[in-house]
Amino acid sequence: MVQATDSQVLFVDYYHGWVSIYKKDAVRTITLQKYELTEMWLRKLVPTLRVGEISRPVYQEIINGYAKEHERQTTMDFHHQVKAAIMDAVDEGLIDGDPTRKVIIKGKQPKKKKAKYLNKYELQKLLSDLSLGDKISWDWLILLVAKTGLRFSEALALTPGDFNFNKQTLNVDKTWDYKNGTGFLPTKNKSSVRKIPLDWQTVIQFWQLVRDNEADSPIFVQEGQKVYNSTINGILERHCKAAGITTITIHGLRHTHASLLLFDGVSIGSVAQRLGHSSMTTTQRVYLHIIRELENQDTDLIMRSLSSLLN
Repeated sequence: MVQATDSQVLFVDYYHGWVSIYKKDAVRTITLQKYELTEMWLRKLVPTLRVGEISRPVYQEIINGYAKEHERQTTMDFHHQVKAAIMDAVDEGLIDGDPTRKVIIKGKQPKKKKAKYLNKYELQKLLSDLSLGDKISWDWLILLVAKTGLRFSEALALTPGDFNFNKQTLNVDKTWDYKNGTGFLPTKNKSSVRKIPLDWQTVIQFWQLVRDNEADSPIFVQEGQKVYNSTINGILERHCKAAGITTITIHGLRHTHASLLLFDGVSIGSVAQRLGHSSMTTTQRVYLHIIRELENQDTDLIMRSLSSLLN
């Protein structure tokens, strides 16, 4: 599709062309779907707005309209996607100045967040409730995510060949498209390709489970099998209730893994690498509350250390 270069073209059509040219086949399917969702909202909010009519007040009204139905962080994501297209229109001379400058990001009051992670005692109770037989099951996937911090799609994509039992490592270099059923996909980003060290107990357990399986076949997914995130979360919820602990999601197990490592003194850099974050900034942002708590503990240690110098 040829991108429009006329300032009188409808902005939603310009945005559609911009996504087709610059984003299609350049971003992951799930990311492209977010751009398409943004287009849907633009068609709802400003179906007749022309590119040349976009000004700071008009853009603020777009953001305000979206913010009425969404939380602030979601509105921020919407703003970033729309702004990217608008700035290209500015570069092309279709819009005078930057209409997104000094925009005020609003949003609905965030809903009360569910617990994102377990403490060590709760995790131990959860793992004790798992039924870990001699055949691969979803309980084994729950254990592996708790031990490695894998994303759900990364865990589904694991094959026996990804385990290096001699070196006690797990190779992560792909994901499983459980939403669309297309099979293997690339990882979320380049930093997500990594080798995760495994404890000896997990190594022995999975060696016994997968040693006779085909090296390149998924461990947890059968051919043609439909997998739903909600199914695993349902299994996990039942285990949490049976163990008498806070209910979390499978992604919450990833947060649990990272949180326990941080509380045990593992560096932010090592945790970021283990999780496959693109930078330590991401880790710091997601686990800011834990980092602040650890900083308070460090302050107490520093004060005690300095006080001891006078004795």
